[in-house]
Amino acid sequence: MAFNGAPAGAINSDPIQSKVGANQTNIFTATSTVVTQGSDGRVNGGTTTLFYSNKPDNYIPAATSTDGGKTWTYLNDSNGKPVLGADAKNSLENGVLKNNTQAQIQSATTKAGVPKEQAKTLSETAAKAGDAPPTSTPIAPTSDTGEAAKGTKTKDFGNFIYPADLGSTKQDVIKFTILEYQPGGFGQQTTEGGTNLLQLNQRKTNRTPQGTVTLPIPSGISDTNACNWKTDELDANKAALGAAAFSGISQGIGKMFENISTTVPEAIPDAKTAATSAFAAAASGGEKGSILARAEGVITNPNMELLFGGPTLRPFSFTFKMSARNEGEAKTIIDIIRFFKRGMAPIKTEANLFLKTPNTFNIQYLHRPGGENKDHPFIGRIKECALQSFTTNYTPEGQYATYTDGVMVSYEIQMQFTELEPVFNSDYDDESNYPKVKDGIGF
Repeated sequence: MAFNGAPAGAINSDPIQSKVGANQTNIFTATSTVVTQGSDGRVNGGTTTLFYSNKPDNYIPAATSTDGGKTWTYLNDSNGKPVLGADAKNSLENGVLKNNTQAQIQSATTKAGVPKEQAKTLSETAAKAGDAPPTSTPIAPTSDTGEAAKGTKTKDFGNFIYPADLGSTKQDVIKFTILEYQPGGFGQQTTEGGTNLLQLNQRKTNRTPQGTVTLPIPSGISDTNACNWKTDELDANKAALGAAAFSGISQGIGKMFENISTTVPEAIPDAKTAATSAFAAAASGGEKGSILARAEGVITNPNMELLFGGPTLRPFSFTFKMSARNEGEAKTIIDIIRFFKRGMAPIKTEANLFLKTPNTFNIQYLHRPGGENKDHPFIGRIKECALQSFTTNYTPEGQYATYTDGVMVSYEIQMQFTELEPVFNSDYDDESNYPKVKDGIGF
């Protein structure tokens, strides 16, 4: 990604979203780092420019550092006002923004091919050297050892519309946008405002589209929001043993056995009857509850409760039937089928040692009241998805039929998508990632 004002030869990071201040305000930052080396091949200088934005675009220079992000010189905007506010400066010097920024700088040295032992001392060597000597030149990024195999396509898939005259109408449409997959990340735990933050699932939602397919909204669209809830039982005996186990963890094994000897009999007033039932069940091969029910006409209270077991990932299914009316539409249909099939295919690395994750997709229902495109506020939105299956029916009319050039008279495609991450309560107000999500249904 390029930024206005980035120095020539710089290695630019991907933007990172950080929350700063007591109000946990979202800001977006990226770094542009020039790493230099002398004739001896060792790192002798480095300059980083921090770029800032209050939304995922329009980045402007905000600060510079020559010691690997330990200290910063703050910059002003075109009106002479500091680009970074007090909260952002505090976070850059002592908070989560500092950790994020230094990680971006470290990534730049890695991309530049700097050995780890030199990268660790980058800040010290840069501080000692000051400006790089005239003989120094920027270190070019080295190729990734996981480079995709020749012939791999992850970008520039093209933009397709079916039917051909769909764009000239004002009808609502569904748009599929293909994206290069970005891992959610396995970040380190950082501290911001006294709160520990585990930096996971930092996938950007505003990545550059690599191609689109726009189709009429099909019939039968729906979504299902669900959570896993499971039945759990905890009778008095289990509760007492559980309490004793907790005490063992927090107070030691001795305390645990002391609690078992005192709390279990107290928790079950008729402990002798319950124990007798358990032994009888073990001896006869029956169920403890059934033995107690037959002998005493009672069962142990299971204290049944429905407990939250975690979120689910929403699936989405779409079926489209496409029939070409002319040669141009026939080519578009073929290109659309190829678009999805190739986009969902796994990616081999050049060394054939690893497989990279396939491309992913954004799916939007677009409302077009005056011909403009905007997210449909009255149909649930969809997060980034993986295309898990794609079925092509070449004879949807029930018989084999082609035009003279061999193109099928009709094609029917069925697609099964699943979101990459669950929908959370906070997403319904997260307009930094989902503009105008507060309007209408949300997700």
